[in-house]
Amino acid sequence: MLEVQGIHAAYGQVQALYGVSFTARPGEILCLLGRNGAGKTTTLKTIMGLLPLSEGSVSLEGEVLNLLSPHEVPKRGIGYIPQGRRLFPELSVAENIEIGLMTRGEGKDTRDWVLDLFPRLRERLGQAAGTLSGGEQQMLATARALCLRPKVLLLDEPTEGLQPSIIALIRDVVLKMKAEGIAIVLVEQRVETVMAIADQAVFIENGRNVDAMSAAELQADPGKLKAYLGV
Repeated sequence: MLEVQGIHAAYGQVQALYGVSFTARPGEILCLLGRNGAGKTTTLKTIMGLLPLSEGSVSLEGEVLNLLSPHEVPKRGIGYIPQGRRLFPELSVAENIEIGLMTRGEGKDTRDWVLDLFPRLRERLGQAAGTLSGGEQQMLATARALCLRPKVLLLDEPTEGLQPSIIALIRDVVLKMKAEGIAIVLVEQRVETVMAIADQAVFIENGRNVDAMSAAELQADPGKLKAYLGV
């Protein structure tokens, strides 16, 4: 279980988060929702240790992660798929996957597992990651994160700019990870995706929690989406 408790963070002198809190449970999808600039991406970066906390804590199964160096956080089992994918473009598909495997000492079985999830990548193992299509790059970013065999998966706008068939593939993989007991934190602007797969929704506005509810409550009160997202 990933517990985010009252985290505050800043970019230099500019405060970005003011006490964000939520709990992501195994086998559930928690969606972070909010307008552009609300603090969703900043929250994920702070969980990963890429932005230091000034207050609060982030813990996984009782271990406080914000006391660790950033490179140690993935080793605890948190897979991160950032907005923009952040692949190693000059390296091949196979090499990008190998970097993911090395993080937690995974091997051939995990490699085969992720390639079975994304068979198109198996056809492109020798191809430079930077020459893949946008959809293929998103597959590779997701595969690399799954190479950790994560306990928690953080996804930041994973369907942005993708064609419908790739969106469906990514959604199906996320649902498979949920079924395997992974806790998933999803930042997503596609309301139809959120409504279809979320177990929990946490709304963030100006770096603060403003509401939280179950998917059933959100479906019963869709006016919340208009109030907080303008849609």
